[in-house]
Amino acid sequence: MKGERMEEQLARGRILPLLLKLAVPSTVAQIVNALYSMVDRIYIGHMEGVGTIALTGLGLTLPIILIITAFSLLIGRGGGPLLSIKLGEKDYEGAALLQGNSLSLLLGLGIVLTVAFYVFCDPILLLFGTSEAALPYASSYLRIYVLGTVPVMISMGMNSFLNAQGFTTLGTITVVIGAVLNLILDPVFIYAMDLGIAGAAVATVISQSVSALWVLFLLLFSKKIIIRTKLRDMRVKWESAKRIFALGVSSFVFLANDSLVQILINLLLRHWSPDIATGDMYIGCMTIVYSMYQIFFMPLQGVTQGAQPIVGYCFGAKDYGRMRKTINYGRICSLTCATLMWAVFMLFPSQVAGLFTTDEALLSTCASSIRIAFCLNFVLGMQMMNQHMFIAMGNAKLSLIFGLMRKIFVLIPLVLVFPFFMGAIGVFLAEPVSNIITVVVTYVCFSRYLKGLERQTETFV
Repeated sequence: MKGERMEEQLARGRILPLLLKLAVPSTVAQIVNALYSMVDRIYIGHMEGVGTIALTGLGLTLPIILIITAFSLLIGRGGGPLLSIKLGEKDYEGAALLQGNSLSLLLGLGIVLTVAFYVFCDPILLLFGTSEAALPYASSYLRIYVLGTVPVMISMGMNSFLNAQGFTTLGTITVVIGAVLNLILDPVFIYAMDLGIAGAAVATVISQSVSALWVLFLLLFSKKIIIRTKLRDMRVKWESAKRIFALGVSSFVFLANDSLVQILINLLLRHWSPDIATGDMYIGCMTIVYSMYQIFFMPLQGVTQGAQPIVGYCFGAKDYGRMRKTINYGRICSLTCATLMWAVFMLFPSQVAGLFTTDEALLSTCASSIRIAFCLNFVLGMQMMNQHMFIAMGNAKLSLIFGLMRKIFVLIPLVLVFPFFMGAIGVFLAEPVSNIITVVVTYVCFSRYLKGLERQTETFV
């Protein structure tokens, strides 16, 4: 019954109240989700005597963590929007097959990644620019974290299917469970049990495992949701897998790009620093800046996830007028959130950095770096909405192009050139410049795409 009521709201509910109803829980979930890594960095950065170098070590593990997250989103954001479209088409059998196949794909990919990253942990970290001083901290954290790859991927990937059916509150609970556990367990394992940075990894793995069990229980057994997963639906069908990969590849590329860029940035910061210690400090600073980016994007991702089931359902039902109104409301909400977050980081950079460290030299570097890194980012609300609505409408080609453009085609050339003129500061400046270029291009292309739909159907208003 509850599933039927949610489907009725997706089809005919008032758009703005429905968008807020779906977006607020998604936004809360995204912010809480950031606490997984944020809490680790806060506790680790305040470890007595070794906090700064330990924070640097943790920052050097980020590319691998991003790769694991990217594979989770490859399946979750590939299958989730397709499920919403199937619901709009009233194809419940097809929706169930997509959900079951996605679970099987996450399990298989998770096992492969666990083995690969555990076996080659230290060589990969050294390749990514880890110094001898930071290697013990990075390796200690990463070896434990990768053992929890399967539950991490299930928690992230399958939670998309709760959101795609309109049950964003249940999706929020998935994230809150893990984040609260991590908040409680971090000081226990890091300080009380004296495990240091390894304790942070243990706390994260336990927390994500509990979240994974929760989301699996809902998707397998709960009668509250529209589509439940059956064993017969978990037998992977090539056609379903191909569609999931095709649509999810843009989200995968987006985070894989982040991983690649993070590796490059770490190497460039070390190259343009006068000595190894300064390089470690800059990498520690970038770890904090990246944490701020996570916070910045969380509300924007919450809005796009709230809009996705409405847009996907309307696209499947060919209700393009309702779809367009949803996108416009989503843009307003995203731009508002982006501007508010931008103002906080520009006005209070020292206070924000102070959450992670008490090291005066690192604080001073972070205060100026945060302002540089975020100086133009208030426009990113438009970028996020446009890019992710391509995914919601099932357009794998365009979503992939814009997933590649921001990091690969624009940021990498800038981050390679700017340091020749500004040194290490140029590495921080390249990001906001690339963002403003990408926003303009994406807006123009997305507007033309919507006008093309308008010409193709008389129902588009």
